[in-house]
Amino acid sequence: MTSIRSLTGMLAIGLFAVGMVSGALAQQPASQSPQLASESNWTFNIAPYLWLPSINATLNYNLPPALGGKLPTETSSGPGDYLPHLNFAGMVTADARYGRFSMLTDFMYLNLSTSQTNIRSLNFFGLPLRPISRSLELGTSSTLHSAIWTLAGGYTLVEGNCGNFSVIAGLRYADVDFKTDYNLALTVTGPRGNGATFGGPGSISGGGHLWNGIAGFRGHIRLGETGLFIPYYFDIGAGGSNLTWQIASGIGYQTGWASVSALYRHLSFEQDNSATIRHLSLGGPLVMATFRF
Repeated sequence: MTSIRSLTGMLAIGLFAVGMVSGALAQQPASQSPQLASESNWTFNIAPYLWLPSINATLNYNLPPALGGKLPTETSSGPGDYLPHLNFAGMVTADARYGRFSMLTDFMYLNLSTSQTNIRSLNFFGLPLRPISRSLELGTSSTLHSAIWTLAGGYTLVEGNCGNFSVIAGLRYADVDFKTDYNLALTVTGPRGNGATFGGPGSISGGGHLWNGIAGFRGHIRLGETGLFIPYYFDIGAGGSNLTWQIASGIGYQTGWASVSALYRHLSFEQDNSATIRHLSLGGPLVMATFRF
């Protein structure tokens, strides 16, 4: 319920901002819009960025077939936890525009480890769940490998000296894998009578490949002739996930063919109880440099 309330609140703020910019742009003569004067030209933007999100995941690992059951696990970490264990990261976004039409893409890859992991319980099929106390976890950590790619087309509905507003539609692909290494101060014999046990030192892994359709809007609001602007972005969708959504906004400064922006970005995936990755969210500050040519 908390994530739904947060989503509703941020969507309301986004729609309010869109209403403000749309109303302001509607008052601008078309002749004052530099973009409308060059609708036949292609423009391209490429923007490498650094995003330091807090990562929260609710996992539901499958136990080995000899045991049968699930292993509910939670992992939650911030940059201070995973940056010392960051193996590799790459992040870039780009778009191409022709008149009012546009195409945008965003790609992010993360390979990192976090020690903030908790195995909540041991759930053998057909038996009551067995909670696992944190005091029994002698050492538990998780490794995340994720590649998230977004591709969407857009159409600019409103544009003027005050900024612009575009609608978008496309897809998002997420390839996410988790591995949890554990060392538990207990050993439990499985219910199938085959001698299989769970506990002590070991590891367990799982993941998913998610394709989702998305739709939303994006744009920016210029703050007079200062070079400052407010970028905004929102999308929501479903498909492989029950729900995925993303929102971002902040402040930027444009000078000539380049700009720099500082934003807050939140990306979330929600799946049902049968999925290995039931919930995954990434949210935190982002710094981006954009180059136009």
